[in-house]
Amino acid sequence: MVDAGKTPFDFSAHEKVSVAEYLKRHDFYGDLATVVSRIIEECLNRREIKVHSVQHRAKDPSSFGRKASIPSETDSNSPKYPRPLEQITDLAGVRVIAHFPATLSAIDQLLNDEFEIIERSDKSEELLEEERFGYQSVHYLVRIKHERSHLAEYNRFAASIAEVQVRTILQHAWAEIEHDIQYKSANAIPAEIRRRFMALAGMLEIADREFQEIQDANKELEAKAIRSVRKDELLGVEITPQSLKAFLEKRLGPDGRISDWNYDWTVRLLKRLGFRDLLQIERAVSRFNDDQLSNLAWGARQGQIARFELMLLAALGERYLERHPWRGQSWIDERNQEFLKRFKASGIPVGEFDPLSQTATL
Repeated sequence: MVDAGKTPFDFSAHEKVSVAEYLKRHDFYGDLATVVSRIIEECLNRREIKVHSVQHRAKDPSSFGRKASIPSETDSNSPKYPRPLEQITDLAGVRVIAHFPATLSAIDQLLNDEFEIIERSDKSEELLEEERFGYQSVHYLVRIKHERSHLAEYNRFAASIAEVQVRTILQHAWAEIEHDIQYKSANAIPAEIRRRFMALAGMLEIADREFQEIQDANKELEAKAIRSVRKDELLGVEITPQSLKAFLEKRLGPDGRISDWNYDWTVRLLKRLGFRDLLQIERAVSRFNDDQLSNLAWGARQGQIARFELMLLAALGERYLERHPWRGQSWIDERNQEFLKRFKASGIPVGEFDPLSQTATL
């Protein structure tokens, strides 16, 4: 309530003046956000931290104006931000969206190493204190460290502060729809709706944790498979891109030219051919010399996957052609038929293995 003897503060004029001043600096804050974002992306790549995305922006002028005109919590006749350009700290904003909760701690360490942290706030704690619905994210106010800020390309940003928000995809999903949620206080929501909000927030948190546990379990399975390959314990080892890569690198030697896509496609080929584990593959190809087959087929040593496919062709013979996903395409059928002729002419036993037979894993 405004004191009767006190002139009402002109919030509209304050907003207009604030926006006019901010517009003079808008491009600067856009550049600052770009620079902070670029530093974060470069550091993420260097540390091999995978994230969903890194976004950046300068605060929208109309949003800045609305924030500048918010009344003070202690005096409704005074603005909360009498000096908005100095007091509003999210003028340059960066958002890092991670896939998994565990990645958040790695990003936290990166920010502490690469920037001067002015403030760190966990929004989940604030939501609890304010009895508001929402889903946690961590906000940082950062400044470029002296080691960088004295360089010419960073010098003009030396004293400036940027806000960095770090959250998972599911936390981001909640934040994106939060603006459309009518009620912000739990006490203002009807009991039935409150229960649904609470259930939804709980479901998102459980989903985040479950995604993390799935990732952890997948990594452990991959590590276990690689350990088994190294010890030649292949029975029951599932054929995955990671286990196949470990198997082929041990048997045929590493090949840095092979992409993840190549291993993924080859796994699909092996399953189409009928293979069920790595032991079957070993028994199918163990009798063949990959270099010999490569020279007979191509006249030279080919890459790792190409040599491996020739070993499969020799092991399965006509079955390889019949079960191949590209069966019926004349160029590959004719080429593989020619390879089989060359193998047979050189006395190589062709087509004696069938992964679908009952004895393939005995």
